[in-house]
Amino acid sequence: MAYLTLKNINKIYPNGFHAVHNFNLEIEKGEFVVFVGPSGCGKSTTLRMIAGLEDISNGEFLINGKRANEMGPREREIAMVFQSYALYPQMTVFDNIAFGLTLQGVDEDIIEERVKNIAGILGLTDYLDRLPRALSGGQRQRVAIGRAIIRKVGVFLMDEPLSNLDAKQRVTMRYEIAQIHQNTGATTIYVTHDQTEAMTLADRIVVMKDGYVQQVGTPYELYFEPQNVFVAGFIGEPPMNFLRGTVKNGAIKFGDIPLDLSKKLPGIQKYEGKEIVFGFRPEGIKLGQHDGAYQLTCNVELTEMLGDNTNVYITAGKDQAILKVDSHDTPETDVDITFSIPYESVYLFDGETEKVIDCK
Repeated sequence: MAYLTLKNINKIYPNGFHAVHNFNLEIEKGEFVVFVGPSGCGKSTTLRMIAGLEDISNGEFLINGKRANEMGPREREIAMVFQSYALYPQMTVFDNIAFGLTLQGVDEDIIEERVKNIAGILGLTDYLDRLPRALSGGQRQRVAIGRAIIRKVGVFLMDEPLSNLDAKQRVTMRYEIAQIHQNTGATTIYVTHDQTEAMTLADRIVVMKDGYVQQVGTPYELYFEPQNVFVAGFIGEPPMNFLRGTVKNGAIKFGDIPLDLSKKLPGIQKYEGKEIVFGFRPEGIKLGQHDGAYQLTCNVELTEMLGDNTNVYITAGKDQAILKVDSHDTPETDVDITFSIPYESVYLFDGETEKVIDCK
């Protein structure tokens, strides 16, 4: 039996807005699950329903097999870390971390021991007497995490906890959150719009769009086996390239650029006269002509040298694409280059439903 179960969960507000549609998920004890998607996709609303901060309109939420819809937040034994830190400004770091235990009436000696232990794990030992305003953003976020994990609850919920940090702090805190999860073994649900956070932290990822679950899977599955255009384009940096064209005589044409798919993908014939989406990842290409690959020749419009690699911007037909190449192979702008896309690196999607298709 799964530790947390969400069955056909819906959220409908009094004004009729349907924020979450038929959300289904089973989460095992100790699993780290990340909800990811653009702003407004319903991920934070779903998290708040799990926490008991939002009512569930329809569906059932189970904790260890027991219905929890009517339970209050405290009854669910869930701790939440918010984007805004939500620290008490007049309290020291020690008192902020200890707050939950103090409310429970835990003995002071036990509180002191546990606060010092948590502070050691989070690198806050030297800051216990400080007020939040004397801390950096990363330190404040660690205090918020400490306040959550000290309670030893069954589930940790984190709602975009790193969004207020700079790039360097986010990398550091990602590592620290991963270490905390490894040390505590707690079931964790983490919300973010940042696919890098999702890929680096999650055991499984739930990709959402417009209140609907698009795909659930491991980071590997979402990257290599996306089920639709949205997931394929959301996971990966830079995102997957999509070239749209109509199938004619087993070939797809991007503007004046034809590409014969029939030899490697005989099933393409059933899409004759229909639009398909030809997808490939920027890092999945090779410069020049190579066997076992499709070749395209396009004009270089712009290059971005990023250190170890360069993003090369091209246009094929009406669609722009990005190629990721070794910085030593950076081409000049306004010249034609030929590149190869290995057969196994190509993704095809139905032009109408945008779902992945198999033409083998």
